[in-house]
Amino acid sequence: MDAENLHYFEKAPVAKAVAHFAIPMMLGTSMSVIYSILNAFLIGTLGNTAMLTALALTLPLFAVIMALGNLIGIGSGTFISRLLGEKKYDDLKHVSSFAFYSSLVLGLIVMAVGLPLIDPIVHGLGATSESFGFTKDYVTIMLVGSPFVILFFTLENIVRSEGAAITSMMGMILSVVVNIILDVLVIFVFHWDVIGVASATVISNLVASAFYAFHMGYKSPFLTVSVKWFKATKDILSNVFKIGVPVFVMSVFLGAMSLILNLFLAEYGDQAIAGYGISSRLLQFPEFILMGLCEGVVPLIAFSFTANKLRMKQTIGFTIKAIVALAVVFGVVVYLISDHLIGLFTSDPQLIEMGSYILHVTFLSLFITGMVSLFTGIFQATAQGTAAFIMSIIQGVTLIPVLYIANRMSGFHGVVWSLVISDAVAFLVGAIMLYVLQTKLQPDLDNLVQ
Repeated sequence: MDAENLHYFEKAPVAKAVAHFAIPMMLGTSMSVIYSILNAFLIGTLGNTAMLTALALTLPLFAVIMALGNLIGIGSGTFISRLLGEKKYDDLKHVSSFAFYSSLVLGLIVMAVGLPLIDPIVHGLGATSESFGFTKDYVTIMLVGSPFVILFFTLENIVRSEGAAITSMMGMILSVVVNIILDVLVIFVFHWDVIGVASATVISNLVASAFYAFHMGYKSPFLTVSVKWFKATKDILSNVFKIGVPVFVMSVFLGAMSLILNLFLAEYGDQAIAGYGISSRLLQFPEFILMGLCEGVVPLIAFSFTANKLRMKQTIGFTIKAIVALAVVFGVVVYLISDHLIGLFTSDPQLIEMGSYILHVTFLSLFITGMVSLFTGIFQATAQGTAAFIMSIIQGVTLIPVLYIANRMSGFHGVVWSLVISDAVAFLVGAIMLYVLQTKLQPDLDNLVQ
């Protein structure tokens, strides 16, 4: 780790340190969301609702593949940041090499298991007869490219964990820029439609993974991709998976939630599914900004947890204030122009009405989802495996019965509002567990103050 990154970890004012770690992550995630929105916009110009529906239906699959990357990436990344705080530099090479090669192996397993089951997977995603072909095309390409997609999400976390926030951001932006350029080519020049869009995603992740691997191999003083440093010791496996598994479970639950929600919305037609797909992509922008803030400070919290717990507490307090401010700004903007935002993707008045309504309702929980992301990040950074696991399942466990009851009682409106209810429950559970953690750490904080 160079002297500049060490300064931000240890000595810079908290606000400046948070900005150093969070802003690049926020910019990187916002670029990813801009791509997601632009992706739907480009497909929307073709005037085919079935293609938009296919994009919405494949979100759960992408969530699972991303979850496997985060399983290794976040688990290894938080461990690396804690090791930096303890100044155990040699161990970092073993952890980073383990992360690199285990990600590739996971991707190969996904491809080998998924391709023979391609038709059941597409049916399970809820594809209708109109959208089945487009959905199958997208799923096939994503399964073939899963090793590179998983590797991308792993390495982004690993690079950020050592304090190289700018490099992490550059890799994310590189992926988005390559993806957008390829999207324009495959849609308007080669006319490959959904197959082209999926291929562009895989290729852009491959390019960004190569960028991160180059940094780890030639620029980073502690990270490596060399196989000679590979180790899978009990200590590495324990520290990676006690945080990585809850992250994986949470991502899978989010994907399952999206799948279940699509199945409930299917009762109300393709317009309802497409409306949810469009509104969820728009909601991703502020959500990923807040997520970028919360994920960006995780290395700082993890480092401070082993090096300076008072600084950790100050970092958390400042981050909460930033979440409140951002949620208010985004909420006001969306409520003023929601119809115009949905209208960018379609001219169908029913689709605009449904999408705008979903957007209004889901934006009510923007602050809550931001805080849930922060709670989860704190538990990951401080190696609270049980708390992280509870956060990983609480939304999904809550959503399923709430969806069933709300759909029976209020139909379409109940399905949409169930998202807000499950977010609120997760917030309350996370706040209680954070209070317990703070009480546990209080003696250490008192000693630091004295």
